Amino acid sequence: MPQLELSVSATTRRPRPGETQGVDYHFLSEEEFARLVGEGAFVEWAEYSGRRYGTLRTELEDRVKAGRPVVLEIEVQGARQVRETVPDAVQIFIAPPSPETLRLRLVGRGTDSPEEIERRLAVALDELAAREEFPYVVVNDRLEEAVERLVAIVRGHLGESVPSTA
Repeated sequence: MPQLELSVSATTRRPRPGETQGVDYHFLSEEEFARLVGEGAFVEWAEYSGRRYGTLRTELEDRVKAGRPVVLEIEVQGARQVRETVPDAVQIFIAPPSPETLRLRLVGRGTDSPEEIERRLAVALDELAAREEFPYVVVNDRLEEAVERLVAIVRGHLGESVPSTA
C-alpha cells in the first residue's frame, strides 16, 4: 500500500548490520533520548528488553498534516499511550503463531545473544496477554495471508474497496 508511510522510530539500541540512521531508526544515546522525553518530543515511548524505543512527534504530525496515513510499528506500552493521545488510531496486534515459533525466528535472525533472546521472549509472552486490548489481531503464521488480512483491515479504515480473494 504505497499511500502508507512507516514512521521511523527512535531507539537507544545499537544499529544492526545494514541499518541506516534515519531510515531504519533514529539511533539516539540514552542521554539524548531522555532529553527528548523531558521535552515532550515523543507521541509514545517505552522501554523494551532493556532499550528505549519511541515515536517522535514530528514523525507523526508532519505526515498527518500532509494527509498521509502513517503506520507506527510499536509495542504494547506504546500502543497504550497512542490509544490515549490518538484515540482514532487503528490498532492491530500482530501475534506470532506460538511462542516457540517466535523463539525460532529470533534465533534464526542471528542478531541477538541467547540472553537477549530470552529477555525478548519474556517480554513477548507478557505482551501476548494484551492482545485482547486490540480491536484486530493478525497472526503472522503464513506471511502472505497475514499481509492480506492487514491490507483488508487498513483498506477498510481508509474507505478503500477490498479486492475479493475468493
